[in-house]
Amino acid sequence: MDTEIPAEVISQRRRKNGLIIILCIALLLIALWGVRVVFKSSVSRSDINIARVEVGSVENTLNASGEVLPEFEEVITSSINASVKSAIMDAGTKVKAGQSILILDKSATENEYTKLKFQLETKRNEIRKLKLDLDKSFFDIQSNNAIKQLRIANLQDAVENAKRLYKAGGGTREGIEQAELNLKVAQLEKKQLENEIKSKQQTMQVEAKEGEIAAAIQENDLAELERKLKLANVVATRNGVITYINKNIGASVKEGEIVARIADLGSFKVAGSISDNYLSELHAGMPAIVRFNDTQLRGHIVNVYPSVQNGVISYDVQLDERNNKQLRPNMKVDVFLVTAAHSQVMRVVNGPAFKGVGAQDVFVVNGDKAERRTVHLGLSNFDYVEIKDGLRPGDMVISSDMSEFKNAQELSIKN
Repeated sequence: MDTEIPAEVISQRRRKNGLIIILCIALLLIALWGVRVVFKSSVSRSDINIARVEVGSVENTLNASGEVLPEFEEVITSSINASVKSAIMDAGTKVKAGQSILILDKSATENEYTKLKFQLETKRNEIRKLKLDLDKSFFDIQSNNAIKQLRIANLQDAVENAKRLYKAGGGTREGIEQAELNLKVAQLEKKQLENEIKSKQQTMQVEAKEGEIAAAIQENDLAELERKLKLANVVATRNGVITYINKNIGASVKEGEIVARIADLGSFKVAGSISDNYLSELHAGMPAIVRFNDTQLRGHIVNVYPSVQNGVISYDVQLDERNNKQLRPNMKVDVFLVTAAHSQVMRVVNGPAFKGVGAQDVFVVNGDKAERRTVHLGLSNFDYVEIKDGLRPGDMVISSDMSEFKNAQELSIKN
């Protein structure tokens, strides 16, 4: 049979179950509080960089690379086919205008020069001989013409005598006709000879002119070869420093091949390069910032080369301070091309925390805490980032990479 449980026992059991439930809830709340205390988001002050928001100028830049080169560099080439005989100076040596820096073996060209001189003298002798031959031929033709003239005069007298003799009854009509025929033949022969004289004169002038032109050509060739021989004495034409010299003794060099370079190290430029993706943004006059070591120099683009090689565009930067003492030939530098600039805007020192343009969350430091806040970013460069809104001048912002705290709304900063 079922026994009825007293009401007092039932009440005790209910109180006991309620206490157990309350105790479990309390333990759960304590556990949650403990987990929150143990795993609360925190960061050490020594592990982060904190930057102050200030007012100033911000320039938007494109990152590129460059190489320092002398602004003025003379390239000395061999004026003849020769070989290197001796190098008087080494690369890096300072030289003055007129100093000899390299000696080339010019013997082959000198032999060619001597041969050309003999050929020119032979040509001149041929011209003189031609003129003598032409003068003799012309004299002979003129002599024959004079003889023809005398013969015509004699034949004219013969015609007159034949006519007088015919009138006197001692001659015949045939005699007169024969005399007149002989005169006409002689006159035609004289006219032919005169034409020959005129043609001979023109021929003489043409042949003499041809000879003189040929001689003039050889004279020019000789003068050019003489000039090249003088230029083969490799000397500095300006004060500067030798940046390259061919020291391979005995090596053959062809005409036009570079044998030395002399640079003026008092003035430098930067030869830069950047991806062709930015071709549309590059233009002459574009401001540029050149940075090396702890030095920063300003300048502007003076030339953008139209050709693209391996996806890279080349350009030249003219520096405002071209004679900076820290510049050295072939020095590698960072180049930042300025595409836009804003002045009197909020800015903060650039760091890994700032990524791209537009809305972004950052942590603003307030005492020993850092609160998440949404800001809008504008222009940026290697030094600063523009803050459009969300912050005020004087605010302290964590500029370090905070991606591991992307879900935290507040951070505790430990000293």
